[in-house]
Amino acid sequence: MRADLKDPSTQPLLYEQDGYRATITINRPDQHNAMSEAMWVELGDLAERIAADPGVRVVVIRGAGGRAFASGADIAELERIKTVEAAAGFRDHLGRALAGLEDLPVPVIAMIEGYALGGGCELAMACDLRIASEEAVLGIPSGRLGVVLSMGEVSRLIQLVGPARAMELLLTGRRVGAREAAEIGLVNQAVGSAELPAFVDDLAREIVQSAPLSVRSAKRTVATLLKLARGTTEELLKAAQECDDLSVTAFLTADFREGARAFREKRPPRWQGR
Repeated sequence: MRADLKDPSTQPLLYEQDGYRATITINRPDQHNAMSEAMWVELGDLAERIAADPGVRVVVIRGAGGRAFASGADIAELERIKTVEAAAGFRDHLGRALAGLEDLPVPVIAMIEGYALGGGCELAMACDLRIASEEAVLGIPSGRLGVVLSMGEVSRLIQLVGPARAMELLLTGRRVGAREAAEIGLVNQAVGSAELPAFVDDLAREIVQSAPLSVRSAKRTVATLLKLARGTTEELLKAAQECDDLSVTAFLTADFREGARAFREKRPPRWQGR
């Protein structure tokens, strides 16, 4: 077994390779594995590292502590964003990490325990397979924080659950349990908590037992078809840019400040519409 020589107690992301399997562990259990900007940067770097390593044939992403896969972005950090440049930088780092995982030549499995909310749910959606414990809870409460998602983030959700379900989840910010998530296609399967590690191990082993070129080809073909389905016309590209611009400036709005403050104070937000 090979692991990075870092103190696990102080590293927010852990990387380990055991044979053909690589495991990324989000290691902030005391913060419910909330993702900081630096962690998105490191995750993007890890994706590049894995893509260049022919010895990796399957990747598993999990959260430490059992209470959360990833509870979303670090809200306190987002509140410190004061300029368009800083907001754009955050969005670029998050987008690079998600696209990096999505574009990996090998399959990526999200092993979901506990909460997968906001950025954590988006991270799971960028993976190829999502296996959740029956106690897991997923959702994208962006509307309750005044956050605006990018075109890419929304398109992943639509491709998994369809436009009607995606609209419902985005407009309400409603959380869904693992069984409902499996029914609507947000996760592949929901299994008992005690069974989850062995289930993911078996799934990873089955993938590794398949021909590497066949696995890589299958992933590339599906990913290419999904991207083609998103369209590349000039009108769509313009709409995507407008949506992405709004996702950046949203961090500077009064509603985001209020949403973040209300989240910390555990109270309903008082929206201003600006």
